[in-house]
Amino acid sequence: MLARKQMEVVPAVDVLEGRVVRLFEGRRDAVTLEGGDPLELARRFAGDGATRLHLVDLDGAFSGRPSLDLVTAVADASALPLQVGGGYRTLEALEAALAAGADRVMVGTAALSPAFVASATSSVGPALVVAVDVQEGKVAVEGWTRSSELTAVELASRCAEAGVARLLVTATSRDGSLAGPDLDLLAQVLAVGLPVMAAGGIASTADLVALQELGCEAAITGSALLAGRFTLPGARSALVSG
Repeated sequence: MLARKQMEVVPAVDVLEGRVVRLFEGRRDAVTLEGGDPLELARRFAGDGATRLHLVDLDGAFSGRPSLDLVTAVADASALPLQVGGGYRTLEALEAALAAGADRVMVGTAALSPAFVASATSSVGPALVVAVDVQEGKVAVEGWTRSSELTAVELASRCAEAGVARLLVTATSRDGSLAGPDLDLLAQVLAVGLPVMAAGGIASTADLVALQELGCEAAITGSALLAGRFTLPGARSALVSG
């Protein structure tokens, strides 16, 4: 039997008003951790052996106007593949992010439109990541400020039909909480058949091992790294032994 591929651990760099922060449940007024300058943190993660960074422009998520300068600065500082999100709601914005230095772009709100997903898949191909952010059983949109009528599985199924390459799945109630990932939610979405990156609530290397065993392609971790719950080298070691 073939060994399961080691899951990728991707550090999150969430930026609000020029500083790295972690928000509880994505709420702008609920900063739980501060991580300083995003460029310094990007360099630190690169030095710790990160293979990719996950950059979220929180100002862009709330306003719908992402900063391309931020993308370029973090890409240059880290010299790592960079997946970016936060307010990317048009094809022009996706293409601009890739031109600015990203290699993947995440869309959330815009993914509720099947026509947009089809166009984005055609335009940027495997660079497209659909963020499935789940709030009380429904997909959250507009910087998680409201919920849609779609369930996670419904959106994931639409994405599979449209040829989307991968999904990023987050239980918003776990985000920034260090309460552990929502394994049930992730298992439901994984059953659709697309590669899944997991985010929200990761607090320990045991959580990472559980996500790897579930079959997740990658784990996005922010609060646990900033809080010193584990290191990137420690995470990789745990996944090898786990």
